[in-house]
Amino acid sequence: MSWVEFAIFAFGALTALAAIAVVLSRNVIHAALFLVITLGGVGVIFLLVGAEFIGWVQFLVYVGAIVVLLLFGLMLTRAPIGRDATDNQQRLIAFGAAGVTFAVLTWLIWRTFGGEEIALEQPTRTADIGEALFTNFILPFELVSVLLLAALVGAIVLARRDEGRQK
Repeated sequence: MSWVEFAIFAFGALTALAAIAVVLSRNVIHAALFLVITLGGVGVIFLLVGAEFIGWVQFLVYVGAIVVLLLFGLMLTRAPIGRDATDNQQRLIAFGAAGVTFAVLTWLIWRTFGGEEIALEQPTRTADIGEALFTNFILPFELVSVLLLAALVGAIVLARRDEGRQK
């Protein structure tokens, strides 16, 4: 076993443990921080397998933007964060659903590829991905940006509404 394979298995185990901690955490802030570890572990695995562009996008978009947006949304809305406010006793159901989803997807991937090596005819360049993103997939790209903007504006509106009620 090479050091790359060992690192992939190690980061895979860390990512799996952090994902379990996201589901089982009773505190929303702790769950968001475990989500950072989970998404960061996935980014490191992408980097280790040679998908540098996807790995760095994983870090920039998911770890750098989505989780930060989630944390700012929680802080701006002054949502109740403690154990009693968000504990709805459905963590076991969520854990079971995540486990079943993981098992089904693992089985589908194993059935599809069956351990055979995938040979790419030509490497995908970052320029090709950028060209496809801004030509063929420009509408979904812009819709995601509008969705993120709407979430941020919604958090600010909710925060200002709370300030107005306190006076």
